[in-house]
Amino acid sequence: MPFPAAAAAEAEPHVLVVDDDGEIRSLVTKFLRDHGFRVSAARDGREMRDILATATINLVVLDIMLPGANGLDLARDIRRTSSLPIVMLTAKGDETDRIVGLEIGADDYIAKPFSPRELLARIKAVLRRVNIAPVTNGAPGRLFRFEGWTLDPARRELTDPAGVVVDLSTGEYDLLLSFIEGPQRVLSRDQLLDLARNRVASGFDRSIDVQISRLRRKIEPTADAPPMIKTVRGAGYMFVPKVERA
Repeated sequence: MPFPAAAAAEAEPHVLVVDDDGEIRSLVTKFLRDHGFRVSAARDGREMRDILATATINLVVLDIMLPGANGLDLARDIRRTSSLPIVMLTAKGDETDRIVGLEIGADDYIAKPFSPRELLARIKAVLRRVNIAPVTNGAPGRLFRFEGWTLDPARRELTDPAGVVVDLSTGEYDLLLSFIEGPQRVLSRDQLLDLARNRVASGFDRSIDVQISRLRRKIEPTADAPPMIKTVRGAGYMFVPKVERA
């Protein structure tokens, strides 16, 4: 799908709202415009692809229940070629859709019916993670290196030992940065949720497990590769490699 990647932050970030419900589409579009966003709207996957092919979009609000290709299929299409941030709209209480959305690479989700103010807050949080490089414990330009890998917080870019840039969703990036800033230390799910600036955890929230599974597949590409993220039963997770700051 030949559409532009998300651009750097602008005065008016451009959000694409994809929902077949005209009332919701109009409400969200007006609300976001009133709060300083440029907004485009689409009723289905065909209209979404047309807009993505011709405009620079900073974030997509994507409903799961759509005619034709559903939102999960469309999110998969986006993720094949882009790290464009995605906020999914799901049915209230449908944990399966939320888990699948996160596995695909969605950056956040919100259940219908939702408050426009909550959606606005989530959009702003995702855009902050995309457009602001959270360099900590040092000056801008500091790199983190582990097992031949390099993470550049200024560019939000992960490079493998062969020098190839590995695409990460915003959630995966924030999780990896949280691990790298606290290596060889056990972190609970609640700590990781807090460190990654994600949602408040609940007893049924498996989002961290999903994100860790995705991250493992990217930095531990083979089954016999040494584990970088160790599961500590009953406690949480630990990032095993030694991390060097350069």
